[in-house]
Amino acid sequence: MTAALILAGAAPAAAGLVAGSVAGAVAGLAGAATLMGLRRRLAVITVEGRSMEPALRSGDRVLVRRVPLDRVRRGDIVVIEQPEPAPRHPAAAGGRPERGVGDIAQRSWVIKRAAALPGDPVPAPVAAAVSADPGSPVPAGRLVALGDNAVLSFDSRTHGYYSGDRVLGVVLRRISAA
Repeated sequence: MTAALILAGAAPAAAGLVAGSVAGAVAGLAGAATLMGLRRRLAVITVEGRSMEPALRSGDRVLVRRVPLDRVRRGDIVVIEQPEPAPRHPAAAGGRPERGVGDIAQRSWVIKRAAALPGDPVPAPVAAAVSADPGSPVPAGRLVALGDNAVLSFDSRTHGYYSGDRVLGVVLRRISAA
């Protein structure tokens, strides 16, 4: 409303300049708001390691949609915060977010495939690591995540369950290959 009052008393040429400036500022703010909204929903992660080969290779960049555990589906490739303390396995596929994505860049991440979700049966290869009988249900708030390259993967077979509150999101697609 303030802009309309200023424009009413301005000369026609000045009114056009002011209106253009206001429209440009509004468009700039809308663009910034859209970018901020996208950054809250999406992240770009660079894959490091070989545990997700052949689906993902070290150096691939992937687009990740931020979702909570209840939006993850069995078979999705997920990005999960590395459990603490972070064990170092030489070939474990993790990832690092691209620059400028705030606090997620300060954490360590792993990229794995969701193999079992809360209520799903515990897969036999994971049962010993989670101290459960094969086929017993995965507890609420937990998931089983496995690397596609079992020989080179530090995952639920050795780590056990991952905490659902550490899920960043699911991989939508690879956006560049190594």
